[in-house]
This record gives sequence, C-alpha cells and structure tokens, in this order.
Amino acid sequence: MTAQHPASPTPAMIDFEPVARQVAQLAQEVREEQLAGPTPCEKYAVHHLLAHLVELTAAFRDAAGKRMGPTTDTPPGGAMPVLDDDWRVRLPRRLDELVAAWRSPGAWRGTTRAGGVSLPGDVAGRVALNELVVHGWDLARAVGRPYAPDTAALQSSYELLEPTQDGPGDEGIFGTPVDVPQDAPLLDRVVGRAGRCPAWPAG
Repeated sequence: MTAQHPASPTPAMIDFEPVARQVAQLAQEVREEQLAGPTPCEKYAVHHLLAHLVELTAAFRDAAGKRMGPTTDTPPGGAMPVLDDDWRVRLPRRLDELVAAWRSPGAWRGTTRAGGVSLPGDVAGRVALNELVVHGWDLARAVGRPYAPDTAALQSSYELLEPTQDGPGDEGIFGTPVDVPQDAPLLDRVVGRAGRCPAWPAG
C-alpha cells in the first residue's frame, strides 16, 4: 500500500480585484495636467507613481507565476521610473493580469522572487496586494479622488506593515511609520504604518 501524505495546506488567498479595479479607475481619471503634480511619495510626481505601478504589476504578476527574470530580479530604488506613452492601455491590462495571476492557489505556495528578494509565495502575495493598497491611496490623494479599499485588503496590509524590532531603527517597509490614533479608520492606520500622513497634503 502506498503511504498517504497529507496535502499541503491551502494558502490564505485574498482577491486583488476590488483594489485593482479602484486603482484602474483612478488612473483613468488622471488628467494630463496632473501628471507633474506631487504625491505622498516624496520623490515621486504622479507620472513616476503611475510608472511604478506599471512596473510593479508586471513584477508581481511574474512572481505569482514563478517566472523569474528582469521583472522579478531588479531591486527597487534604482533609476526613477519612466512613464511610457501607452500607460493608459498598459496599466489596466497589467492590473487584470495581476488579479488573474494571484487567483491561482499555486501562486501562494512555494517560493518566488520580487525586487531581487526570495520570498514565500504567500508573503509575496500580501506584499503585492499591499503595494496596490498603499500606492492606490497615494494616487487618490495626488489627484483628489475618493478611495475605499475593501476590508480584507486593508486588514492584510495593516498586519503586513506592523512594525518589528528586526529592522534598522524605526523604518518600515515604506518609511518611518506615522503615529495614528488606534480609533482612526483602518485606511488611515494602514497609511500611517506605511509612513504617510493620512491628512496629506495638509499634514
């Protein structure tokens, strides 16, 4: 008789579509004259932020499919991202591809790479979702549009961004966390942990 081995546990998958749909809508509403405007990402104008979204959606799409290469192996923090002329077509398509890629249970299993770093699949998925959540807020603030991610995505980001004692100083994934009251809306607490002032640009 062949020995029976327990199946691998099903990963805790989260659907990217609600956040991706909002980011796509925000991008569609960006006016040409807003592309040079500031964003909560201190070094990024709106066009840099949109270019970064185009790049990260490709990177995490490929990470989900374990397709290692330039998109998954390039560390962040290099040259400023450049927005191509076809971004209004490319970004929505990349967002759709990202959603589809992370609906595969296999994406959340095993090991993959993103930003030149090897990660467990389930961690990479949460990091990818968090990128959409936080940068979606950045874009919404920059162009003055409403933004309301779903609770599952927000809770995932809030847990992912929880400060630890392992990193240098008080730096989080995105930057030094900003103190936000514990009774503030969950979105405010998420962006605070991501190093943003929820009142930006006033704050």
